[in-house]
Amino acid sequence: MSKTGKLRSVLMFGPPGTGKGTQGTILGSVPGFFHLSVGDVFRSIDIGSEDGQEVYRYSSQGQLVPDELTVKIWKKALDAYIALSRYKPREDLLVLDGIPRNAAQTGLVDQHIEVLHVISLDCSDEEEMIHRIRRRAIRENRADDANEKVIRDRFKVFREKSAAVLECYPREITSTVNASGSPAEVLSRILSALIPIQNQHFLENVE
Repeated sequence: MSKTGKLRSVLMFGPPGTGKGTQGTILGSVPGFFHLSVGDVFRSIDIGSEDGQEVYRYSSQGQLVPDELTVKIWKKALDAYIALSRYKPREDLLVLDGIPRNAAQTGLVDQHIEVLHVISLDCSDEEEMIHRIRRRAIRENRADDANEKVIRDRFKVFREKSAAVLECYPREITSTVNASGSPAEVLSRILSALIPIQNQHFLENVE
């Protein structure tokens, strides 16, 4: 946790299919990192709860969940992990994927976190990423990922809304990482950027 009380964080960023969730999950298994996927938070929400009903009201009509509600649900999940001591801000760097999704969310999320670094996963071959997503759909039985039109629409949303998130953070804290290759290869590239960040976080919290 920073001196301002904000949670020290790393953002996993990139188009669909670049492996944000995969790499975030792997990082979360490494001591000193805690991974939180907003997609997982929404998939696990109790549809009978007040928040679940609000989410359903939008999603059932094909509408995007408003930014304020998205951040509210994300923060509630984060607070729960802290209360359960699964995430220890003094010890762990928070690894986020799936948030912020647009420039407006950036402003809302930055009230709670201090972004130390942004990992921008890059794969120039969009068709390769679409193939990855469809392969994952078969493996994980995710029907939304099997529909090519839905996948291409997600890329369109990324280009029109999410890509601007990178412009909200200084270039000097952003590392563009080639997302092609095996998960181990990509992880190695990510760790090269993050190990100095983690070391600094550790040193500042043991002083």
